[in-house]
Amino acid sequence: MNIGIVGLGLMGGSLGRALCKLTENKVFATDKDEEAMMKGALLKAYHERLTHENAAEIDVLVMALLPSAMPSVAEEYLPLLKDGAVVTDIAGVKRPVVALMKELSAKFPSLSFAGGHPMAGREFSGVAHSAVNLFEGSTVLLVPVDSPLETLAALKNLYTSVGAEGVVITSAEDHDKMISYTSQLAHVVSSAYVQSPSAHRHYGYSAGSFRDMTRVARMNADMWTELMTDNADYLAEEVRDIADRLDAFAACLEKGDAAALHDMLERGNETKLAVEKNRGKKLAEALTETL
Repeated sequence: MNIGIVGLGLMGGSLGRALCKLTENKVFATDKDEEAMMKGALLKAYHERLTHENAAEIDVLVMALLPSAMPSVAEEYLPLLKDGAVVTDIAGVKRPVVALMKELSAKFPSLSFAGGHPMAGREFSGVAHSAVNLFEGSTVLLVPVDSPLETLAALKNLYTSVGAEGVVITSAEDHDKMISYTSQLAHVVSSAYVQSPSAHRHYGYSAGSFRDMTRVARMNADMWTELMTDNADYLAEEVRDIADRLDAFAACLEKGDAAALHDMLERGNETKLAVEKNRGKKLAEALTETL
């Protein structure tokens, strides 16, 4: 297939590099930043530049962009695509993207649309930090937008060809609700944690726990501000919930209530064990077996 990628950041660059190295697909890419294009060329993240002239050759167009950048890209490239081409994305929120795709589907009925979100990433940004193996062992969330089975199967095959375990079919609402907990909340908590004045004196006093808790505090603030704002309702609910639990911990400590503190810690331990029990089986059940 011919794969078009608009946006050579960490995710788009990693996808391009993986497709170029691990598959027989031909990759066309473009980015408004010429430096990203030059670095992408050096890293072999694409075979050819995506242009208005060769856009008609594209089988799958991947918008590796923030949701706010997608309308202008759609306006520029979708009229040039051939009938039957698939349009997808890799953004970390799905409600605004799927809403846009529904509008585009009505405007371009000969194209096929599906939202996508590979559950992979790093705390660094930009194509310079991209990696061929970024998608190894990952799962990919797909949100159908009146998508025929063939579209979802094509996207599943695309991602499994670069190392993903499989795909989970979900809705935009379920995606955003779960991502508010599994991804966005972790970034909020990590950011809040590292902003303690104690962080500046941690040297010699810290080990793996500090590194684990602060890893995702290093982030692209512009990108995460947009993603979190787009998902503000679900994320605010998760932040309030964890704040309540932290308040409960603080109350136990202030009261010297060792029994209550023990119960809360044990509850967390039991929850972690229950969540991890039969993890492989639970993951297999979540993944779409066939398409």
